[in-house]
Order: sequence, then C-alpha cells, then structure tokens
Amino acid sequence: MSRGDLYRVARPGGADPKTFRVFAVVARQAVIESRFSTVVCAPVYSARHGLASQVPVGLDEGLKRDSALHCDELVSLSKTRLTSFVGRLSSAKIAALDLALVAALDINVGALTS
Repeated sequence: MSRGDLYRVARPGGADPKTFRVFAVVARQAVIESRFSTVVCAPVYSARHGLASQVPVGLDEGLKRDSALHCDELVSLSKTRLTSFVGRLSSAKIAALDLALVAALDINVGALTS
C-alpha cells in the first residue's frame, strides 16, 4: 500500500448511501508502513465542483468515470479494509492532492516556511 493508491471499499459506513466507495490513501508513507491500524483517506465522488480541495480523477487512475477526490471529507479507514486495488495517482495528481489538502485544511504554507 502506498500514498496515492485507490481502493474500492465495501459499505464505507457513516451516512454514505453507497454499497461501495473508492478511497485514495492520503496518509504519509511512514504512517502507512507503521503499526498503526488505520490510514487517512479521501473519498472519490462523481460530483465535481471545481473546488481547490478537490482533485479530478478518472480513467487514467483506474476509475470507470470522471470523478474527484474530496479532501474536505477525509476519513480514517482500517488498513484491512483496503484490499480491492483500483489504481494509483500519478506524480502530477499527488502534487495536486498535496495542494488540495493544503486548501481543505486551510494551511498557510507561507507561515510554515518563514
């Protein structure tokens, strides 16, 4: 399992009405490889609103249709639920993911580098 991998998860839980939902692993690699039992993931929805916190994804990432990662709806999923591999984000999409996470979490990058 790597950062940027997409997995199809059965019965994602919460208020999600879908039987299955695709999630992208967004946690840093050190956590993924650690003994922690969960990783932070972003859900994939077919709805795309063009928000800075969303990353467009689609056929190139192994999906059936154009969709978007929604970084405003991060969840922690058990690693044991991430078994049905769908695809992987390219390095360009990982860079877009990083920017979407900055937007979603309202991180002032300038303050971090000062």
